[in-house]
Amino acid sequence: MPVFGSNTAADQRFNVNLSILFTELPLLERPAAAAAAGFTAVELWWPWVDSPTPEQSELDALKKAIEDAGVQLTGLNLYAGQLPGPDRGALSIPGEESEKFRANIDVAADFAASLGCGALNALYGNRVEGVDPAEQDALALENLALAARAADRIGAILLVEALNQPESPLYPLVSAPAAIEVVDKVNAATGLGNAKFLMDLYHLSMNGEDLPSVIERYTAKTGHVQIADNPGRGAPGTGSLPLEELLGRLRKAGYDGWVGLEYKAGDRPSAEAFEWLPRAAR
Repeated sequence: MPVFGSNTAADQRFNVNLSILFTELPLLERPAAAAAAGFTAVELWWPWVDSPTPEQSELDALKKAIEDAGVQLTGLNLYAGQLPGPDRGALSIPGEESEKFRANIDVAADFAASLGCGALNALYGNRVEGVDPAEQDALALENLALAARAADRIGAILLVEALNQPESPLYPLVSAPAAIEVVDKVNAATGLGNAKFLMDLYHLSMNGEDLPSVIERYTAKTGHVQIADNPGRGAPGTGSLPLEELLGRLRKAGYDGWVGLEYKAGDRPSAEAFEWLPRAAR
């Protein structure tokens, strides 16, 4: 049974995150599976967790899989360490991880550009024991500015995401205001204005934030929205978040971008995790 009414859903553009849905399939089969489920757009975390600079043949194979499936890549994470796993980004971590992030920037930007992808997501990274948070923040600003310039070069935006404290206790951006502050600092540093907030309603709800207030205050600075229900991070209708109402508020506040489906399918194939959304709206 659809959870969303057809009118509401028809006003919204939904894309599937292929790093959390369809993961029962090999990476190169996921774009076609999303297309078979009725979706026209997909997004991805950086797919090569061990390599910020994979072989060109690997990049080409993924590009071909996306093109052959006839779906649009609308968002791509920059290198973020082991994700899924213990890491929450690399750009604020001194040493090897920061260097990997920098090595990845142009590789990811060029790959995004080759597919007409207009958004790069840069996860901030966890606090490191024994390292001054101010040192991490200075490094983060430097690296985010580099990423923002690379995004600008390909006509894209750079996204900064707030995660949630219960699941990411070492991640410093665990509120909308904290992420917005970083967005503003990056834009001030570059003068480009292309850094934007990634508003993930699941993460913000896990933090206990007032979601209608967040939408009212920050939609103008929001470049992308992601959803999952809470509790459980499952499909809409599996928890108690009023997602249809919240997306309606976002539209009224002027958000007309993609809404990324970044939820867990549960103990069923991903293809069966979309009953909440009328097929005509995918």
